[in-house]
Amino acid sequence: MMHSVEHRFVAIVCSAMLIFVVPLLMLFLSMSGDRVARERLHNIELLMEASGEALGKPIWDFDQDGIERIARSLMNARDIRAVVIRDTAGKVLTRLPGAQPDAPAAYTLSTSISYDAVNGTRTVGTLETLVPASGMLSRFSKDEWAVLGILLVAVAIVFTAALIGNRLTVVRPLMRLTAAIEATRRLGSRHRVDWTSHDEMGALAANFNAMQDRLAREETELKTAHARATETYNQTPAMLFSLDAEGRLTAVSDYWLLATGYSRDAVIGRTFTDFIDAHWREAYRLRLRAGTADSPANSEVTLPFRKADGEFMTVLILETETKGGETSLSVMTDVTALKQAESRNHLQAITDHLTGLLNRQGFESALDAAFLSADQCGMQLACLFIDLDRFKWINDNFGHAAGDAVLRLTVERIGTALGPDDVLARLGGDEFAILVQSTDVIALAGEIGERISAALRAPMPIAGNDLSVSASIGISAYPLHAESAADLLLKADMAMYARKRDGKNGLRIFDAGMLDAARERHEIEQFIEAGLKEDWFEAWLQPIVSLHDGQIVGFEALMRLDHPQKGLLPPAKIINIAEETGTISRIGDRVLEKAIRHLATISSLDGTQETYLAVNFSPLQFELTLPHKLAALLLKHHISPHRIVVEITEAVLMLDNPEVHAVLKQLQEFGCRIALDDFGTGYSSLSYLNRFPVDIVKVDQSFTRSLSSSSADVRRKSRMLIKGIRTISHQMGCTVVAEGIETKEQWQLLRKLGVDYGQGYLFSRPMPISGMLTMLENESEAKTSSTG
Repeated sequence: MMHSVEHRFVAIVCSAMLIFVVPLLMLFLSMSGDRVARERLHNIELLMEASGEALGKPIWDFDQDGIERIARSLMNARDIRAVVIRDTAGKVLTRLPGAQPDAPAAYTLSTSISYDAVNGTRTVGTLETLVPASGMLSRFSKDEWAVLGILLVAVAIVFTAALIGNRLTVVRPLMRLTAAIEATRRLGSRHRVDWTSHDEMGALAANFNAMQDRLAREETELKTAHARATETYNQTPAMLFSLDAEGRLTAVSDYWLLATGYSRDAVIGRTFTDFIDAHWREAYRLRLRAGTADSPANSEVTLPFRKADGEFMTVLILETETKGGETSLSVMTDVTALKQAESRNHLQAITDHLTGLLNRQGFESALDAAFLSADQCGMQLACLFIDLDRFKWINDNFGHAAGDAVLRLTVERIGTALGPDDVLARLGGDEFAILVQSTDVIALAGEIGERISAALRAPMPIAGNDLSVSASIGISAYPLHAESAADLLLKADMAMYARKRDGKNGLRIFDAGMLDAARERHEIEQFIEAGLKEDWFEAWLQPIVSLHDGQIVGFEALMRLDHPQKGLLPPAKIINIAEETGTISRIGDRVLEKAIRHLATISSLDGTQETYLAVNFSPLQFELTLPHKLAALLLKHHISPHRIVVEITEAVLMLDNPEVHAVLKQLQEFGCRIALDDFGTGYSSLSYLNRFPVDIVKVDQSFTRSLSSSSADVRRKSRMLIKGIRTISHQMGCTVVAEGIETKEQWQLLRKLGVDYGQGYLFSRPMPISGMLTMLENESEAKTSSTG
């Protein structure tokens, strides 16, 4: 390094001299030479002028000796090489030297020779001299050469001083710095530079020494930190290990060795996959997730690890790779017990605790697995969706313990109808599902469904009671009906609900029409929610008239949903779906409030102050808060309670619920009347007249239509039934109302049979309040018919 720095310094100085000093010196020499040449030429010209004046008289007098003497004196001049004197005729009077000198680098100077005669100045000849062309060096005198030598010596002294100064102030400290660096490199210790000065080299040496001191401190701290890290690495109660880029173990902690049973010498340098079960090595190789430029790659994998004794333990490995990808730090955790507990928890998570069957989650997993293998095996799949009929009634009346016993016994009976490969699951409550596989799966599923229905026919002896249950079964098949596991289960569920709507206790195979029904149901559910939100529900009124004189005695409030685009929607479908979805109570509250408001509006007309309002109530509306809601509405609209008739169906009474009894009793005590709707169509309607506080009995419209039957026997039996209902009802103190009167013949027959009131299209169709007010103001059709 020393020589290169010094050589560069010499090269810089020499280059500076060549670029600046030499051109200046050449310029000086050129200018000085030109000056000297001009001075010599001037001297020669002066000498020639003087000689010309001296030659005038000798030439005029033809003094040849004088001419030659003057010519020789000219030859003695330093820079004159030849002299030629001529007369006016061009004749050479004298020539020195005698022969023409060979002087190619010379030039001739000429001047005229004149003589002052009596008659004036006359030119008598010419004087010519040969003067050599002087070179650059020949122009200088000794003095001038001495000055030039002094200048060159001064430049050499400056150059030498600069070279010595550079060696002392730059090269020498650099040599010491180089020596310190080399010593540090070879010996490993931090050497300092022995140099002190107040210039840049001194600052460099001081900074180098400070850097060496800092590096020495950091090296000491790093060694201390490394020792501590190694101690922490080994003493941490976790299985730590490090791998190089080739996957070889470079370090393991003491706890790793303790947990695995290996010695450090036996594992360092070995490939980590040597300790992994062969079936899991590929999974371990694919463990890394791609990292970003700022975040190192990391991985998480669970696999079996072979210990020194040959046994395997399940370990969770968390690995972080360094940015360069050269090494990694990993921690290995023994999760064998955790995996076993996880397996137990998974089994519990997919198993129904009451029956020991698969639950919904487990059944869906079994469905997914069956779908993966069905196509490969050339098999068809079928799902049987089972819902028990009357199970809720058993739970409510005999308790949950009896219900659980029914479920367990049901599972036993269903099991007798299944094959060894069929999968039975309890989806929740009283819902079950069965997965079967066959090449003709529809036929097999139908046979299994029939066997299940037959197995459930016999009563179940539960807690001293013989309880009967039946099953509604829906069947769907893959690939005939569904393309996925979820779709297969959904369509079996649809088929089951279709069986429920068709009368329960049987099986139904899915068909495409059920999708239309499901879409229609979903559409109606949306209409219900929108109707409640946008206030589309209305209370339409149908008059109830006295069959004796045709006077209007009351109105039945009927729910209607008037859709802005689709118009009036079928009320029966809306009520059925609302009862299933639980929105019937909200609809009932809305319709009840509007119906009472309409009654208050009608009451402003003459002759309508004593008319009553009959309102239908769903079984789901009989809550303990119902009497309070009704009382608040009546008080708000100033309606007397005796003008309100609560219409209930046999379904309400069949519940035989103490809460329903309490609500009915409160309504009657409040002053409202109770009407039993659709009387005569149930199993034991007559008993309800004695067991419940019924005030009005409404004869079902099917009996009214039968009065006009083409069969005389049907007409006779209908009259007998209506007469019997009227007789029993009157003896029980109940008013009788006939529904569905459409002809005057029916009206006259019912009046002769002693029926009190009636309603139907003969008198008026249901209509909104605006139409009803118009009809009442212009007198109703019923009133017109009676007066006519």
